[in-house]
Amino acid sequence: MYLCIQGFRSGKVSCAVITVGRTFFSASRKTCPDDSICGRVPALNNASLKPQYTPQPAIVYRGNPRKFGRARKWFLRFGIATVVILVVATCFLWAYWPFRPKAVIEGLEEASQTKVKYARFHGTYFPRPGCVLDNVVFQHNLAPGHPPLMTVARLRIEGTFLGLFTRHVRLIHADGLHVLIPAIGSGENFETPPRSSVVIDSLVADGGVLEFATRQARTRPLMFGFHQFLLNSIGSDGPAKFQARFSNPEPPGEVKTSGTFGPWNQQKVGNTPVAGEYSFQHADLGVYGGIAGTLGSSGKFEGRLDHVAVHGTTDTPDFAVTSSSHQVRLRTEFQATVNGTNGDTLLESVNANLWRTTIWSEGSIAGAEGGNGKTASIELATKDGRIEDLLRLFTSAPRAPMAGSVSFKAKAILPPGDRAFLDKVTLQGDFGIDGGKFTKPDTQRAVNDFSSGARGDKKRAQDEPDEPGPETVLSDLKGHVSLTNGTAHFSNLSFNVPGASAVMEGTYNLLTQKIDLRGNLKTTAQLDNTTHGIKAAMLKVLEPFFKKHKTGYIAPVKVTGTYQHPSFGLDLADGRTKHMKLPGTP
Repeated sequence: MYLCIQGFRSGKVSCAVITVGRTFFSASRKTCPDDSICGRVPALNNASLKPQYTPQPAIVYRGNPRKFGRARKWFLRFGIATVVILVVATCFLWAYWPFRPKAVIEGLEEASQTKVKYARFHGTYFPRPGCVLDNVVFQHNLAPGHPPLMTVARLRIEGTFLGLFTRHVRLIHADGLHVLIPAIGSGENFETPPRSSVVIDSLVADGGVLEFATRQARTRPLMFGFHQFLLNSIGSDGPAKFQARFSNPEPPGEVKTSGTFGPWNQQKVGNTPVAGEYSFQHADLGVYGGIAGTLGSSGKFEGRLDHVAVHGTTDTPDFAVTSSSHQVRLRTEFQATVNGTNGDTLLESVNANLWRTTIWSEGSIAGAEGGNGKTASIELATKDGRIEDLLRLFTSAPRAPMAGSVSFKAKAILPPGDRAFLDKVTLQGDFGIDGGKFTKPDTQRAVNDFSSGARGDKKRAQDEPDEPGPETVLSDLKGHVSLTNGTAHFSNLSFNVPGASAVMEGTYNLLTQKIDLRGNLKTTAQLDNTTHGIKAAMLKVLEPFFKKHKTGYIAPVKVTGTYQHPSFGLDLADGRTKHMKLPGTP
């Protein structure tokens, strides 16, 4: 094959014979042998050039040799510069390689404010630079016998070659993460870690466990099991993004949340911004004892870490008090403020709906300084609700014992501890019931008879025992109640029925349903008209001993027995009711 090159200025053509084989032969001419194709080089007579070869068309390149020279110089300079840069970069990375054991441990200790130890260290270089540490221990309290703050079965750190110069880490993967938060009052102090200069693109800790220790031997620590935990853009100028799915210990249920956190405020951690949304499903309320039901909740939150505003709803389709046989769909809508630094919650507004009654409440769920656990303090109120909706929660009978309109205002306190709900809840409040009727026919019939007799219309009560009539309703039932240890203590308990009024005090045990109420009864007619048979005869004999006023008679009475089997009678032997005065009496 011929290769001919024509000079840019002279026009002379140089041709060469190129042969692929054992030997390469060449020749040159001053002019082109053939103007059409720059000629074919004739066979040369020199014997050293034998054997002869069939001529091939020549390849002609018309260019400037000087440009070739300049290009070769530029390529040479570029190659030298590249080699120098690579050598310098290699030397720099060798001296400042960020994934050396010492550098990695120093970075972890600075970020966690702990002493870090590991069992094995393995560096990685291709396809991504990084390292792997096994059995990593983060020890905060260095005193003997104290458990580590955090342990990781395997810590894998992955970077990129570009990130070696920009201080970026592509991924940190913590397998078998376990974080133990010391108990409140343990004396351990934590310093706020400085904001890291390294940006971590992703932190993954699926399967991790967050445990809150307790100083009480009988109380199990709270443990949150994270099925999924992902943080993105940690240490960047903007907020970090998080996604988590974990098991909540109390009440047990599944929580799913996502949102943004940061940027980190080192001077005041509580000012760190946070925002996101959550869902809480399959929460078992039976863990509290005394109540039952499966709660679901969802909502959104936004604010600072120490003042996070939360707006959400809850739905418990099968809420029940365990002493009752009734389930109710309990729905709430709430606005609250949560302190993310200690978990205290301020309930600004909670609207609860059960059956046809709405209850408004507000309060707090907070821990006392030096105490263990949190106490719920809630104020409740309702207006023109249904008393049967409330009583149904606490009775095992098919129907509530009374129906009517109810209004109340109360304050309930629920302290921490393992005791059952009704045993540990306390309540103080005032209530009023109007238009009350007993749902048990025998009880209502007795009230009808009593009311008719108290008005002196005993014949009507006997003729129409099953016709309650509007005048036989229980009206203006009001009083003060104090609930402690499962027992309701009533004071200033008063009520009216047509022809009679009463003021009483006493107790009702929500656990055993025992009744012990005592007070004074005032009737318009003689007391023997309020009953019949032997009781009426006895009251006729005892009538001189009862106080007689111009407007009727007054006698001490009592209500004892149980809710299912109440007993009404005179209380002649007990002097506890002497201090009670009926309205309108001296």
